[in-house]
Amino acid sequence: MCHVIYNTLKVVFAINVIAQLSESTKRREVSTAGRATGHSSAIPAWRRRIEERIAKARALIGRLICFRSGNNRPRIVRTVRMAFAGTNVSLSQPDITQKLTERIDDLKQRIAAWGKRIRRYTERSTRFNQNRLFQSDQKRLYESLERPMVSGTGPAPNQADTVAFWRGLWSEPVNHSEGPWTEVVASQCAGITPMDPVIITPDDVAEAVRRAPNWKSPGLDGLHHYWLKGFMRKATCGRICQIHKEKAMLKISLVEFNSTE
Repeated sequence: MCHVIYNTLKVVFAINVIAQLSESTKRREVSTAGRATGHSSAIPAWRRRIEERIAKARALIGRLICFRSGNNRPRIVRTVRMAFAGTNVSLSQPDITQKLTERIDDLKQRIAAWGKRIRRYTERSTRFNQNRLFQSDQKRLYESLERPMVSGTGPAPNQADTVAFWRGLWSEPVNHSEGPWTEVVASQCAGITPMDPVIITPDDVAEAVRRAPNWKSPGLDGLHHYWLKGFMRKATCGRICQIHKEKAMLKISLVEFNSTE
């Protein structure tokens, strides 16, 4: 009799082991197939749980607000009683409105805390993916960061009106009434030795362009360094130096003009 019971237990144990192994194998195959086809969910399980909590809390807030507004339907009353379950709050007590407001505020604070947790995770994931993409493919990263250009669909502005508008801003004489503090600042700066002029040679420009990364964020001209490296001829570098000098002289003349006025 003991041998029969022992053999029966062995058979039952073997059947359970085989069933567990087959179930784990099926789960592994399903997960592998999901990863291979790209249909596996990228949202973490904890985030889905938090989103479900937020949805339930918002629904509960809506029911509590309805009850506070005077909606006494049985479904609403049952939900409010479940919300205050485990507390000493009764729906017939005189300060029930205050208790409802406190409960609503508590739920709103919880929703805000859960939302901040999801937001922190999203920002961290975005930074991580951008840093990894920056190390592998900078051009692709900058293309993903560029905003789509929005072109206007209305009529083009009139050229005469545009010229008249800007001419009215820049060509009309303006009498500035500067305060006495400008004279004080000018007297304080009179003894300052002016800085030596910066001389930019074509070789300096060529070296700076050569050492610049290819796909870094461009300047105001919108031209990446990759394309500037194609203009390494002396004539082009000399022209760039001339442009920089002209800009510097223009700034100096504007400063002198403003100081004389």
